[in-house]
Order: sequence, then structure tokens, then C-alpha cells
Amino acid sequence: MPTSRISIMPLGLTLSFFLVITYVLCVIYGLLGFQQGMHQLLFQIIPGFTWITWPSFLIGLFWTFVLGWYIALVFAPLFNFFTARIQ
Repeated sequence: MPTSRISIMPLGLTLSFFLVITYVLCVIYGLLGFQQGMHQLLFQIIPGFTWITWPSFLIGLFWTFVLGWYIALVFAPLFNFFTARIQ
């Protein structure tokens, strides 16, 4: 039976762009007046984020992209390790 492996490059790009798109949608949602404390979450998870200036928005884009790569760099090797051990 062939071993399933996850490649880090496509996973990193996929997760990073997913998080960037989600971040942009959250900011748009907040700017439309539906924030009701939603921006508090962004303050907590994004270093240097303030509601909302261009530099802060760009900081959020940067950190969400980095977070996607962090998840990929940790998740893919762990998945590949455990898949190889279990099969």
C-alpha cells in the first residue's frame, strides 16, 4: 500500500491564502458595522494589530500569511511521520 504524504509547499500556500482571505473578510465584516467585539479577537491573535489603519491591516495580512506557513511546517511533518508509522 503506498504511503500518503503531504507536501509542505502546497499546504503552506493553501493555508496561508485561506487565512489571508478569512482575515480580509473579517475586516470587511467589521468595517460594515457588524464587529460587535469581533475585532477584539484580532487584537489578541495578531501582534501589533489595531482597529483599523493601513499599517495595521498590512500587519494582519503578514501575520495571517506567516501563521498559515507555521501550521504547514508543523502539521505536514507530523502527519507524514504518523502516517508512515501507522501504515
